[in-house]
Amino acid sequence: MTSMATKFSPLCFTVFSSLLLILLATTSYSAQAIKAAHGFSSIKEATVHDIQLAFKQNQLSSRKLVELYLKQISRLNPVLKGVLEVNPDALYQADKADHERKFKAHGSLSPLHGIPILLKDNIATKDKLNTTAGSYALLGSVVPRDAGVVTKLRKAGAIILGKATLSEWAHYRFNAAHDGWNARKGRGKSPYTMGDPCGSSSGSAISVAANMAAVSLGTETDGSILCPSSNNLVVGIKPTVGLTSRAGVIPISQRQDSVGPICRTVADAVYVLDAIVGIDHYDNATVETSRYIPKGGYAQFLKTNGLRTKRVGIVRNLCIFGNDAVIAQIFEQHLKTLRKQGTILVDNLEITNIGEICSNEDIALAAEFKIYINAYLKELVVSPVRSLADLIAFNKKNSKLERLDYGQDLFIKAEKTNGIGNAEKAALVNLAKLTREGFVKLMTKNKLDALVTTGSSVSSILAIGGFPGVIVPAGYDSDGVPFGLSFGGLKGSEPKLIEIAYGFEQATEIRKPPKFKF
Repeated sequence: MTSMATKFSPLCFTVFSSLLLILLATTSYSAQAIKAAHGFSSIKEATVHDIQLAFKQNQLSSRKLVELYLKQISRLNPVLKGVLEVNPDALYQADKADHERKFKAHGSLSPLHGIPILLKDNIATKDKLNTTAGSYALLGSVVPRDAGVVTKLRKAGAIILGKATLSEWAHYRFNAAHDGWNARKGRGKSPYTMGDPCGSSSGSAISVAANMAAVSLGTETDGSILCPSSNNLVVGIKPTVGLTSRAGVIPISQRQDSVGPICRTVADAVYVLDAIVGIDHYDNATVETSRYIPKGGYAQFLKTNGLRTKRVGIVRNLCIFGNDAVIAQIFEQHLKTLRKQGTILVDNLEITNIGEICSNEDIALAAEFKIYINAYLKELVVSPVRSLADLIAFNKKNSKLERLDYGQDLFIKAEKTNGIGNAEKAALVNLAKLTREGFVKLMTKNKLDALVTTGSSVSSILAIGGFPGVIVPAGYDSDGVPFGLSFGGLKGSEPKLIEIAYGFEQATEIRKPPKFKF
């Protein structure tokens, strides 16, 4: 683990980043240079398995791999804005991985060893990278330690390629619909539509979709992994809350926050999940939730026949098609595929009182955010802001820089709260009741392994109960916007969800890389 006592100043960092991108853009990467890797000729849609095989056959080094991803970033990121910072130490880490590979048996190394990964910019790294949630307010701040998941990634030998963009403050500064926007980079774009990437883990999804990284990490409080994965035709896993550590992650709610992978394939996402789950004593929830981790990990559930005999429920009012007949038609086709693969579908189910979720969730999140963000800011080693009140004041003082015209209504609402009072306690009781009498009752009464829905429409139901979900590419709507199918289950049901998601992915093979016109 690399540590440092001081950070770059904002001005020095900007100059450094500009020089680095110019260097990358002007570096010669000829076709001959790429082909020098013999069998591994392109990073386009390369999976973790592809990369590890190339390592094993001495067709590729981690240094060359990082250079190829940096080249892709320099080419595409000025338009897509999926990457916020590249790690100045990425090539050093790559050289270290190459050295370790020479002296260790290949089978003893993690699947992520030597693999470049992008981290959403609310996941702390104790290195030369900033952790800012996309805001200038935290530029130059110093975190006390790596986030728990980063510690595990480093132990697995992964290369921290950089930080991915996000909806600023994980879309908890304002209600306005500016998905993928943050003050430091502007608004990210889906590589498929050049439009809304969804958020808040927008950059994590954009970057893997556009092959600017092998794999990435996102976070979700409510929909922030599932929705951008859907809009960018990639795979996202939102784990059971507490299965992955949230320590060192800029928080919204410890009751709902989760850290999970966003990747191009289910297998890659599972390799990342295996690396980041487990106990972290800086996050007490991981101790209890670790009981859900299966002996032998999650990769054993990557089964092509994973759909066979699974009971999957369909709640039609959660399958939001709007007036789009194309989505409806594709959904029905996928249901036929599920049946053909041996899935038992339980149709026309209902979850009562879905409409009551949002109002109660909003009340609880506002109070929780103030509590947890204040605690996070106070723990920073160096920071120009130490409280939510400081953040509000910073935005007012730097109104143009932070686009205060977008507002900060969620910040102001949270600041007005005073702990968990009667209103918040009532909201939490209601959320527990809605979960118990809604999703849990539906799943247990019908003996379901999973619930299937289009896009991220199930996210709030999963969020309030801390339940897991996996989303897999499913197709495109009538406007050419990608969408996925979400499979959600009860706590600890990741093994079955992985079997279902992998089986569906292998049976349909929907994922295709974007075609760029710039």
